[in-house]
Amino acid sequence: MARESFQIHIKELEQELINMGEMVAIAINCSVEALKSRNISEAKKIISGDLLINKKRWEIEETCINLIATQQPVASDLRDIIAILNIITDLERMGDHAEGIAKIVIMYGNKPLVKPLIDIPKMAEMAIEMLKRSLNAFIQRDEKSAVEICKIDDNVDMLYEQVYRELLTYMIEDPKTITRATYLLWVAHNLERIADRVTNICERIIFLVKGKMEKINVSIY
Repeated sequence: MARESFQIHIKELEQELINMGEMVAIAINCSVEALKSRNISEAKKIISGDLLINKKRWEIEETCINLIATQQPVASDLRDIIAILNIITDLERMGDHAEGIAKIVIMYGNKPLVKPLIDIPKMAEMAIEMLKRSLNAFIQRDEKSAVEICKIDDNVDMLYEQVYRELLTYMIEDPKTITRATYLLWVAHNLERIADRVTNICERIIFLVKGKMEKINVSIY
């Protein structure tokens, strides 16, 4: 009965993890949408919403600690809990990156964009896809999917390099664009870091399946 009770608690934690992931995915998407329209009021909502993401992280962490203290989990059970604890940390950091983009929107103000936003929304779309797929792979304990998801990070990195080069060109050709171009570089960097944190989740999936940490080797574009 104790074992069955523990598994019920783990399933509940996994659902809370998915809920937190959905909150983060929404924050990422909304932050980039706010940038497109330079919607400062929406950006402020995202910043306020980050407190809810943080709160969710602490609630899940507290439940994990209580499980360790009261259920006396065996080694495989501990892997579940440790994986969850690490994943919620990465999710909370992703929320911070989304909040960072929202803060950039406020700094950018209503000034015109240096260039049309094409690659940055693509980066956001890829990062969100990676996030959602990684959480599903975690629930399914799908090691193969975890490796495949990490390959998308190469595409995000390539887009980041492309954004960097293009914005640098704008700054060189017209120094008046330096501040606005720098803001967009910061946005792209936040998205690139979100994708990197998804790869951390995927490595935790490998840990959960194999019982040991492994670096997922993906190609360098």
